Amino acid sequence: MITGKGTKIVNGVAIGKIHIYKLPVYEINEGEASDPEAELERFESARLKVQAQQHALYEKALVEAGEESAGIFEAHELMLDDDDIIDACKEIMEDDQHTAEYAVREGFDSVAQMFREMDDPYFQARSADIIDLKNAMLDVLLGFDTDSLQGTEPSILIAEDLAPSETVRLDKSLILGIVTREGSSNSHTAILARSMNIPTVIQCKDISDDWDGKDAILDGYNGLIYINPTPERRAALTAVHEEDLRKEALLKEMKGLASETKDGRKVKLYANIGGPEDISAVKDNDAEGVGLFRSEFVYLNSAEDPSEEAQFEAYKKVLEALSPRLIIIRTCDIGADKTIDYMQLDKEENPALGYRAIRICLTRKDFFKRQLRALLRASAYGNLGVMFPMITSLSEVRNCKAIFEECKEELRIAGTKIGHVELGIMIETPAAALCADELAEEVDFFSIGTNDLTQYTCAIDRQNAKLEPFSDTHHPAVLKLIQMTIDAGHRHNVWVGICGELGADPTLTETFLRMGIDELSVNAKSILPLRKAIREMDLSK
Repeated sequence: MITGKGTKIVNGVAIGKIHIYKLPVYEINEGEASDPEAELERFESARLKVQAQQHALYEKALVEAGEESAGIFEAHELMLDDDDIIDACKEIMEDDQHTAEYAVREGFDSVAQMFREMDDPYFQARSADIIDLKNAMLDVLLGFDTDSLQGTEPSILIAEDLAPSETVRLDKSLILGIVTREGSSNSHTAILARSMNIPTVIQCKDISDDWDGKDAILDGYNGLIYINPTPERRAALTAVHEEDLRKEALLKEMKGLASETKDGRKVKLYANIGGPEDISAVKDNDAEGVGLFRSEFVYLNSAEDPSEEAQFEAYKKVLEALSPRLIIIRTCDIGADKTIDYMQLDKEENPALGYRAIRICLTRKDFFKRQLRALLRASAYGNLGVMFPMITSLSEVRNCKAIFEECKEELRIAGTKIGHVELGIMIETPAAALCADELAEEVDFFSIGTNDLTQYTCAIDRQNAKLEPFSDTHHPAVLKLIQMTIDAGHRHNVWVGICGELGADPTLTETFLRMGIDELSVNAKSILPLRKAIREMDLSK
């Protein structure tokens, strides 16, 4: 038995034969082209054909993987209209008189390198999208048929890496699991694999061409792949696989049921989302609402500061699609580990304690008002809650509310229709938890951000991997602050939820219900397992 180890991306077990997925080798003429005008025409024809392919992939991904994944290919279509990419390629064909395929290779590679050199991991990962489009262009220009690369039998697919278009184009009925030598957990391929729930392991450096056709078992839970597994290993992982199938069937029975314990204690189960692309995940997993719409992703996914209109359309789309569910949108939480070039934020020695979230909004009033106006306009299309992050004082809440009211008045004068909006704050600093009684008098709800609350309470930088051994997410001080917040909220008729990672921690679910929590907001895939666990509890015992 041979064992390969990598980084787990999607849990699950896959049992079958290995198929090595190899990309075509592109042979590109390095010399000058005899007819630059003809090369320009070849380039333009290929560009339009690849755009059409990306649109077809969008439609396919919409059905198979949901809106979030499909949005990747919508973005690809737009990238192929990008003047920087087109002009870089045309310059190589016109000025240097090279072939269209040479221009595509050089032009797309230079743009991909620009993304790789950015500080933000999100934008670094976008270099893979540029390379994906480059390969799609080269496939068309050089006449390659990539549909024949997968094989015809169900298998565990092994590749150097997989581009988003390859992941969607593949016949899912033939994929038991995916293993790649390269890849990133932030990549769109990883997002696609998660949305399609295919057991996946990346960064497996042990991959060998000798594995092709051999029997294997992929253990997505532990990031391992076994080639020619022993009978004992096969029996153990087959049992895990069968248990997974049984649990999946049981979870589907949870749809439509109340999130209620045996003794009648109810709690709302909401989803955390990043934008309109997550609408299908909210519906598919039967979330009762959205407890955290991370609006900063509207900013992170834009090359420039998004306009009020662009923001309004994003918020409206979610509110309309998920009505009458309550949708809680957190105002822009940029800073710390989330930076954007166009915001021109200074480098800071302690960014987690620095100029971020509400501190940016309160000092860039026009920036803040643009978002608040978009939110208020969108409120006419659904059930909206707005919450302010990184609150530490009563004055901050009052300043936020004053600007909010200013925006309401501007829209009222303009005759713009707006709906009712619940206002809340995130309790993610010890200061906010300790002042919860005073803060509760100003808002409709609290949402506890346990990630930052743990970081600030325990003085642990959650971005520093070296500190992981010292981190205790169940620290009694954190739990005491959570209990204080719930009690303070209830004293003032303010409902209290949790939207941090601890909300999905099954070892704390009963603890939170006994504390009196009103709502848990988690990643969409955690909702049905959580509901099942809640329905099996009896808090009267």
